[in-house]
Amino acid sequence: MAFLNKLVLFAGFISLLHAAYSAAQHRAYLRITDQEFTNLPVDIVFQAILSLFLIIYNILQVVGDFKEIRAAVDLQAKSWETLGNIPSFYTFNHRGKALSPFYEQPDKDTLAKWGPSRDF
Repeated sequence: MAFLNKLVLFAGFISLLHAAYSAAQHRAYLRITDQEFTNLPVDIVFQAILSLFLIIYNILQVVGDFKEIRAAVDLQAKSWETLGNIPSFYTFNHRGKALSPFYEQPDKDTLAKWGPSRDF
C-alpha cells in the first residue's frame, strides 16, 4: 500500500508540473495571437487543483503517524529544580555591553577571579 501511495504521489507531482507547463503554453499562445489574457482554461485549473489534492493526501499517507505536540509531555520528565534553567534566556557578555554609557568596568579583583580568558 505504501508503494501505491508513493506512486500516486509521484503521479500527482507530474500532473501538477504538466498543469503549470500547460498554463505557460496557454499564455505564450495568447501572446502570439495578440489576445488578452482573462483567465486560464477550466481543464488546466481543474488539473492543478486535483493534482494538489492528490499530493496533499498522499503525502499524509506516506509520512506515517504524526507525533503529538503537547508541552505537558516534555515537562513531565523535568523536575522543579530544572524548570528555571531555560537556555534561551541565557545572556553573555559582549562588546556592545562595554560600549553602553551605563557599563561599569569591573575592578582588578573581579578580572583576576574570572581569569584572562573572559572578555569584559
